Amino acid sequence: MGHGDGRGRIVSPDGADDSGTRILHVDMDAFYVGVEVLDDPSLRGLPIIIGAPDGRSVVSSASYEARRYGVRAAMPVGQALRLCPTARIVPPHFHRYQEVSRQVMSIFESITPLVEPLSVDEAFLDVHGVRRLWGSPGSIARLIRERVRDEVGITCSVGVAATKHVAKMASTIAKPDGLLVVAGADTLDFLAPRPVRALWGVGPKAAESLEGRGIRTVLDIRQSSTEMLERAVGSALGSRLAQLARGEDARAVDTERVEKSIGHEETFDTDVTDRTFLRSELLRLADRVAARLRRAEWETATVAIKIRFDDFRTVNRSQTLAEPTAVGQRIGEAAQNLFEQIESRDPVRLVGVRAEKLRPAGGGGMGLWDDDEDWRRVEGALDVAAARFGTASITRARHLGRGDGRGAAQHPKAHGID
Repeated sequence: MGHGDGRGRIVSPDGADDSGTRILHVDMDAFYVGVEVLDDPSLRGLPIIIGAPDGRSVVSSASYEARRYGVRAAMPVGQALRLCPTARIVPPHFHRYQEVSRQVMSIFESITPLVEPLSVDEAFLDVHGVRRLWGSPGSIARLIRERVRDEVGITCSVGVAATKHVAKMASTIAKPDGLLVVAGADTLDFLAPRPVRALWGVGPKAAESLEGRGIRTVLDIRQSSTEMLERAVGSALGSRLAQLARGEDARAVDTERVEKSIGHEETFDTDVTDRTFLRSELLRLADRVAARLRRAEWETATVAIKIRFDDFRTVNRSQTLAEPTAVGQRIGEAAQNLFEQIESRDPVRLVGVRAEKLRPAGGGGMGLWDDDEDWRRVEGALDVAAARFGTASITRARHLGRGDGRGAAQHPKAHGID
C-alpha cells in the first residue's frame, strides 16, 4: 500500500490489461491543496497545511510535501507545525472547493450516467455501458485524468477494477497523479500481499486483533478458518472480510447515493466554561448546518452533537426528531437539549453539530399546521440575503460582537436578527 505521502506508489503502464473490469474509483490528489495551488501557483511545491492559523485547530488537508514529514488530516495544527516547521498555513475556502468539485463531477457525468459521488473529491463510476463511446475502462480512466488536468487544472488518481473495493484500493496505491489497472483475472494476486488494514471495515482495533493472531495480509485472511476470523473480529465483520479477501464485492455503483451527514465544528482559542456561550455556539453551528441542508434540498431526521473537553475527552450525543427538518432553530434546540444532558461541567475545547439520516426535503408532506412556519420564513429570507451579501454579513443578534467561536472579531457589517 501507499503511505499517504506518495511512497510505495504503483502505477500501470500504457496499454495495461483491463479485461474483466468495469468500475473506476477516481480520487483527487490532496484536493484542497490542489485547489489552493490552482488559485495561487506560487504555492506549488511547498509544504502546505490547510487549516486555521492557530495551534488549536486541526489540519483539513496537507500537500504531499508536508505529508512526508508525518503531517496528516485531523492532526492538531500545532503538532503539524512541530513536524514540519517550514509549512505554509493556508486557511480553507470550502465554497471554492465545492465549486471545483462540481466541475470535476460534471466531467464524470459527461462520460457515464452511472456516477456515485463519495465526497467532494472522489467518486465511483461504472463504465461498462459506455465502452462503445469511449473505449475500454483503462482508456476511459486515462481520458478522465487528462480532462480533469486540462479542464480543471488539478490532478487525480484512478483505480480500475472489477469491483468497487478493489478499484478504491488501486486508486490509493496509485496516488498521487497515477493510474492503476487490476484486470479481473489478476484480482486475487493483487489482493494477496495487501495488509489487512487496507481492507474496507478494518479499523485500528480490528487490525490489532487480526495481527495479534498472525493474520497480517489479505492472503492470511483467505487462508484463515471461519472460526478464527469470528474470534478475531466477530461473525459479521469476519464474514465480510472473507468475501473481500476472495475479491467478492457485489455492491453496484449507486447513483442515488447522498451525503450521509453534514456538520460544523468549532475549536476555541481558550477552553470555555460559560454554558450560555456554549449554548449560543451550538445554535450558531446549527444555523450553518441548516443553511447547507436547504441549499442541497435535504432535511435531517437526526441531530448529533460533539463536545470535546480540555483533557481531550470527547462526548457524542444524538436525538431523532419527531419530524425531519432543515430549520436551524429546530436543529439548534435539539442540539442544546442534548448538551444539557451532559453532566460534566469541565472546560470545553470544541463543540460540533451534525445532521444525520438525511432525506430529500418535503418527502413527508405537510400537516394541517406547520409549527416552524415563522422560522422557515425568516430563515428563507436569510438565505436570500446571504446569497446576495455573503454568509459573513448575516448572523443572529445574539452573536454580534461574540466572534466566530475562535476569538476572531465579528464581521464589521454584520446584520443580526433574533
